[in-house]
Amino acid sequence: MRLIAAAAVAALVITGAAEARTWRIRPGPGAEQQLQTALIESRAGDTVSLARGRFELTSGLSLDVDRVTIRGEGADESILSFNGQRRGAEGLLITSDGVSLRDFAVENARGDAIKARDCNGITIRGVRVEWTRGPNPNNGAYGLYPVNCDNVLIERSVARGASDAGIYVGQSRNIIVRDNLAELNVAGIEIENSFNADVTRNVATRNTGGILVFDLPGLPQQGGHSIRVFGNRIVDNNTPNFAPAGNIVASVPAGTGVLIMANTNVHVFENEISDNGTIGVLITAYRESFQDANYNPLARDIVIRDNGFGNTGFAPAGDLAAIAQLGVQMPDVLWDGATMYTRGGTPRTDQVRIVVRDNTSTRTGQSSFLSLGLPVAGSPLTEAAPNPQPPPLLEIAEPEPVRIRD
Repeated sequence: MRLIAAAAVAALVITGAAEARTWRIRPGPGAEQQLQTALIESRAGDTVSLARGRFELTSGLSLDVDRVTIRGEGADESILSFNGQRRGAEGLLITSDGVSLRDFAVENARGDAIKARDCNGITIRGVRVEWTRGPNPNNGAYGLYPVNCDNVLIERSVARGASDAGIYVGQSRNIIVRDNLAELNVAGIEIENSFNADVTRNVATRNTGGILVFDLPGLPQQGGHSIRVFGNRIVDNNTPNFAPAGNIVASVPAGTGVLIMANTNVHVFENEISDNGTIGVLITAYRESFQDANYNPLARDIVIRDNGFGNTGFAPAGDLAAIAQLGVQMPDVLWDGATMYTRGGTPRTDQVRIVVRDNTSTRTGQSSFLSLGLPVAGSPLTEAAPNPQPPPLLEIAEPEPVRIRD
């Protein structure tokens, strides 16, 4: 028996170049143990190769070795199935640098599907994460989930069914999210408390909210800034919100295209934004009370330009439904109007610059804008004094394109 077991393990390791090895894992009995062994015993430069088929797993997987590649035969061909998961908070947890994940799927993780934490260099390419029962509050919170990472690249991937965000990058720096499909999540794509991000050429559809750019209090990294959202299709995001109660995205109204909250220097341009029942673009301050002495809840230096808007505002939800019931027509771009906030009982102001220009609408030709006229962050909507006058056209420098550093 020992000789047979040793031969089986040896068959997993194919010697390649002088230092790099390829661990070839096939579905079947023993595959779970062989896969976790490969992830534990791999060395820098190794590849863990997943054959075609479905790997039935009962525990979460983890990798903490630098410069390892996990590669499958395709997002619909090599499937890590966590239908029977009994242990672990994630499907796959990455805590090392220079890791590449390619061409496989993670289905029905008990918690987050793929989480990368405290890493420098994570590439996710051609990966699918999905909860196959569709929108459900018992699904895991996050699909593709780098947090506190530098040099993040997520491309040509698919995220479906997350009860928070399908593609989420939080408290990270130097980020590219491109050519992905995010659908049937609460938030399709979310950039939170992060610096320098390009979100481009993605399709965000059938989510509650399409693309969200947030900055929240009480987190180790704050002051999210320098975000470009451009060249995306953000359409038909009308799925009822299925986030568990108490989650920050539980307040996102169904029918939201783009939501920008408490961030600085966010440029949204050259996107197709249509058929979102509540609003095309919502710019808002953080509305809840907070104790964080370093937090600024205002959205500042926001540019919305050269976007094509389609039908919107036809089924307002959440707090904005009350505004619509007062006879206010939902615009393509809505700003809460906040330029002041209170911290520690002390009123504070900041320079708030909002630029909306050169957007078009299939409904009216020129796109529409509305400020709710709420000068203080968190003011009740009953105090709204709607004003359709666009803010002055100012020059706000666009962030430099993001380049991933090796």
